Amino acid sequence: MANIIRRPDWHIAQHLITPEAVFRNRRQFLKQMGFAGAGALAASLSSQAAELDTDKTLIDKARPKRATYPAKRNPEFDPKWPLTNEKVAGNYNNFYEFSLGKENIAALAKNFVTAPWPIQITGLVEKPMTIDLQELVETIGVEERVYRFRCVEAWAMIVPWTGFSLSKLIDKVNPKPEAKFLRFETFNRPQEAPGIILRPRYPWPYREGLRMDEAMHPLTMVATGIYGKPLPRQHGAPVRIVVPWKYGYKSIKSIVKIEFVAHQPNTFWEMLQPEEYPFESNVNPAVPHPRWSQATERMIDTDDRVKTQPYNGYGNQVAQLYKKA
Repeated sequence: MANIIRRPDWHIAQHLITPEAVFRNRRQFLKQMGFAGAGALAASLSSQAAELDTDKTLIDKARPKRATYPAKRNPEFDPKWPLTNEKVAGNYNNFYEFSLGKENIAALAKNFVTAPWPIQITGLVEKPMTIDLQELVETIGVEERVYRFRCVEAWAMIVPWTGFSLSKLIDKVNPKPEAKFLRFETFNRPQEAPGIILRPRYPWPYREGLRMDEAMHPLTMVATGIYGKPLPRQHGAPVRIVVPWKYGYKSIKSIVKIEFVAHQPNTFWEMLQPEEYPFESNVNPAVPHPRWSQATERMIDTDDRVKTQPYNGYGNQVAQLYKKA
């Protein structure tokens, strides 16, 4: 009489048991389990990581890459200038959404929410989009560059920005031929920015603009960090534009919208005082501001007074943009 073997309920057939060698090779194990696709792997990790005891390396590979600070410095943008003291640069800022003063912006901006940070890119483009800053950074990548920064108020600093050329973003949205200018717009959240409430007659939100050829120039930068760290709030967190040959107010902070337009856009300070803050606003020591000379500038950390350079020292790179045909 044949013996009948009764298996317990928990019994698993031998052919269904994962071999030990395969289990130890986690990647092969996951592939065997049907998670070969990157999308399926990413979706499954959150629910099955505990059960599978998945190693940290595999989880990290399934996640999007985060921006790392400090980023590698690009030698093409490293003139070996002595940098402005980081603490001084971080406590001397114009950011009128928070205050007319320069030395208390960081404290006043402490409740400013900078993540998530969607950026709308619209207007005369083939591929309009709204994309979160972190996704944008992970898509394009960042590098560090050392730039001179010259305020219209005749003070200056030298700082290491982290970010990427604006042209890389422009290329992603395919501007239409009729797009001749870019219009930038910053946030408008009075509940987080007391300066907006205190100056209700100002034309909020802050707006700036560039010609297309200026925006496409390799020096024009989307900045997400400074001094090897993500941008602090007082420097325009989490993302700003940096145009080093123009006065600082052209380097708009905390941008939320970029619009491609056919005609020169109205800008914040130009609407308030056009005789003092014209659209072009290239650094020019020969053209005084109506209320002070632009022939010299003060370095904010040393108080040294130095001669202002045409185009802030970037004339060799950008002067050809302004030669009349």
